[in-house]
Amino acid sequence: MTTSIIIPARYGSSRYRGKPLVKILGREMVLRVADICKKIKNVKVFIATDSKKIANVVEKNGYEYIFTSSACLTGTDRVAEASKKIRSKIYVNVQGDEPTIDPSDIIKVINAKKKFPNHVICGYDKVHDFEKAESLNLPKVVVNSKGELIYISRALVPGTKKKIQNIQYHKQVCIYAFNKKQLEKFYSNKKKRETESIEDIEILRFFDLGEKIKMIKLNSNSVAVDEISDVKKAEKILKKNYKKIKT
Repeated sequence: MTTSIIIPARYGSSRYRGKPLVKILGREMVLRVADICKKIKNVKVFIATDSKKIANVVEKNGYEYIFTSSACLTGTDRVAEASKKIRSKIYVNVQGDEPTIDPSDIIKVINAKKKFPNHVICGYDKVHDFEKAESLNLPKVVVNSKGELIYISRALVPGTKKKIQNIQYHKQVCIYAFNKKQLEKFYSNKKKRETESIEDIEILRFFDLGEKIKMIKLNSNSVAVDEISDVKKAEKILKKNYKKIKT
């Protein structure tokens, strides 16, 4: 069963222009993500981008890129467009702003897709102490007893009218797995649906498309680089990981 990892990398991010090329401990972030993905056996790694700057850096460092349209609405739209040029059974979207992600978490998502081929697969984990649950950059998830996504929001969910202390919130970890049909279905919608537009969370589109989403619990202490201040957080985690390896 062939598996391809596609890393969407858009240069003109509205929140952080040029983000894929920001250096994390001296190495471009998109390359750090690709380096992590490359550690996984029996997968092909591609970077999907609309930027010549990103493509040049990717090619110079020995990775394969696929040019995609600058009109792609989301990272998953970019992955779907790139998938048209790749023959594979499983397509994994690893976001290009996750330079501290654990390769074992990607493997868990791939294995889950093999077990649940008719579900869209997405990772999640608890919100850690170094993160702020109320942050609008952090999508929070609600999962049912079957391990399926009920809802995902930038607001604090689940909500409560009671005064409950120490609620354990859970966050989305942006590793997704799809089959070709699911990506084609997603990409065929040329505009965001209402809830997806309000929340600005792309996976919500699958609700409107009638696709079930299986959530896979990960043990992730990774941090997504959504804004400039997150660079230092990512570097701190990487330094900590390097220290563990040396000791």
